Amino acid sequence: MRAYASAVDLTSVCAALGLSAAAGLNAWLPLFGAALAERLDLVDLAQPFDDLSGTGALVVLGVLTVADFVGDKIPAVDHVLHAAGTVIAPASGAALFTGQTGADTDLPTLAAVVLGGSVAASIHAGRATIRPVSTVGTGGIGNPILSLVEDIGSAVLTLAAFVVPVLAALGVIALVVLILSMWRRRRHRGG
Repeated sequence: MRAYASAVDLTSVCAALGLSAAAGLNAWLPLFGAALAERLDLVDLAQPFDDLSGTGALVVLGVLTVADFVGDKIPAVDHVLHAAGTVIAPASGAALFTGQTGADTDLPTLAAVVLGGSVAASIHAGRATIRPVSTVGTGGIGNPILSLVEDIGSAVLTLAAFVVPVLAALGVIALVVLILSMWRRRRHRGG
């Protein structure tokens, strides 16, 4: 029985890692996806995060997801959204990590909040260091394309977190390696 519990713990933690990293790429998309999945009885989120699946919360999350998706493709608006994301992404990552692990693991809530917030903040910080390189290198023309890639990455990580959690965790590791490699290359060039 304990081996089964350990497998559930590992699966939930892998899913939580994927969701919190997805929040670092797009803070609203994984929250909306998780709430919708809860509403459709595809997943179970821990209390009180399952309240996000209520009609009012889903409408608000849906509007915020669409507004962020569109706004991040508009010059100047994208910078405002990234600044707001320094607070929103970690909060979203913390909520997603805690909501995913709360029902299925023995992980203390404080640890889940810190882990989820830290993962989302780290991914968001990496994203924030890459975006100025795109702005300078392409005169801002590449930013909407980069934003779309970030949105797709967030959606893929969210889906993987619920369908194949171990793959989501591996995706997070690959994303961290990619961000670190780009950061090191930029730093090595003196930029």
